[in-house]
Amino acid sequence: MENTRNVLDFFQKIVKEEPDVSAAVAAIRTLMNILENFGDGETLRGLSEELRKATEEMKKAECSITSVQSGCELFQRFITLTSLEQSNFKDCKEIMKKRGEIFLRKLQEARPKIARLGAPFILDGHKILTHSKSRVVLQTLVEAAVVSKKRFHVFITESHPDLSGVAMRDELLKHNIGSTLILDSAMGYVMESVDLVLVGAEGVVESGGIINKIGTYTMALCAKEMHKPFYVLAESFKFVRLYPLNQRDLPQELKFSSTIIESNHSNLLDQHPQVDYTPPGYLTLLFTDLGILTPSAVSDELIKLYL
Repeated sequence: MENTRNVLDFFQKIVKEEPDVSAAVAAIRTLMNILENFGDGETLRGLSEELRKATEEMKKAECSITSVQSGCELFQRFITLTSLEQSNFKDCKEIMKKRGEIFLRKLQEARPKIARLGAPFILDGHKILTHSKSRVVLQTLVEAAVVSKKRFHVFITESHPDLSGVAMRDELLKHNIGSTLILDSAMGYVMESVDLVLVGAEGVVESGGIINKIGTYTMALCAKEMHKPFYVLAESFKFVRLYPLNQRDLPQELKFSSTIIESNHSNLLDQHPQVDYTPPGYLTLLFTDLGILTPSAVSDELIKLYL
């Protein structure tokens, strides 16, 4: 790609034209495109710098950048594991491309694997509460309803300000899954009548907690108070090297879009954050492509990923 502007355009085109593709996968496909078109006469240092610049540019997009950050970092670590063993850059690049293709394939296999793990926890007659729109939660619900032939009902929050819950409800209706759209403020009212909560995650942090759409923490608090299981479905490429202790510890670039930060850098108190942090003590289990994990087991898996 000629410049960073082209990187952002390429990334945003994938996100816009392929709604089933997550932002992280779109970002990694963008990095693969850079890798494939990088000159054979260049250097590893130059390639590494180009990938770093592209990652920073994609963080300016108006979408979840938590998974973009973690996915790009894991991708670069994976493709460079054996690259330095070769004597010339062209051979290194070929090995990196092959490893990149393997990594991308593993990412694309993650969602079906999680759906198969999560579906058995949904039983006939269950009432389920979910928040916002999550592709992996949707696939798990479809797996339970269409493949396993279970009948259940889903309550979905509208999820302001982007009303992503409306899109989730529409997707469920396409698969004839009974669903009810509720106000964000009604989650406490509905909680007493549901059997479990299913949410996705934009990022899973080192403590075993999650970063997700604003309102997730509130839902987890209600679930904990009413003794309802709170299950998180997340791909391992969303495991991010952060250890927030509270909401203030979340980096500003994860909480606000780049446009808002640039135009309100001196005062963000009047702006609404896009995500919140839910501590591990409020989560029951995490369903990932690495298996079903307790929050306390996340740190071990994250270390393995980033070694």
